[in-house]
Amino acid sequence: MKKILKRYQMFLVVFALIIIVTVVNRELGLKAFSISVDSFKQMLFVIPPVFVLLGLLDVWVPRETMVKYMGEGSGLKGIVLSILLGSAAAGPLYGAFPITAVFMKKGVKFTNILIFIGAWSTTKIPMFLFEIASLGIKFAVTRLLIDIPGIIMIAYALSKFVSKNEIDELYKNAENL
Repeated sequence: MKKILKRYQMFLVVFALIIIVTVVNRELGLKAFSISVDSFKQMLFVIPPVFVLLGLLDVWVPRETMVKYMGEGSGLKGIVLSILLGSAAAGPLYGAFPITAVFMKKGVKFTNILIFIGAWSTTKIPMFLFEIASLGIKFAVTRLLIDIPGIIMIAYALSKFVSKNEIDELYKNAENL
């Protein structure tokens, strides 16, 4: 019982806060509860397909292939592939994290993982098409041309700031999932 309480501690704290807010301000509390339920529903529609795709990736793509195209010696092709995979992805950013865990298991270079996450969050193809339609092609292309080098620079900077021990620990944790 103690283990369950510890595991769901944050959920219970937030749930208690929503109850308190509802007692103090009923309208605000009900709105917070409604937003929480909507977010939970959204997760239910996003997470299962992500995990199905992860299972297929884990089974169908051999580790050697991932290392060859996105591992330590992948160079420019690893960067380009990370950007393309992140840009083609669908769903909110939290969908990227289980994929990165599988990438870590498959031996993908840490910098390429960071580039993938950056691309997922900022260079999605549907967002790019929406920007072209609503803000114009000049804006959309300019933003993309600024974002892609920025993502790459941030990924390389982060990989330099994070110690080798911390990176190894992240890979070890991914193996244990």
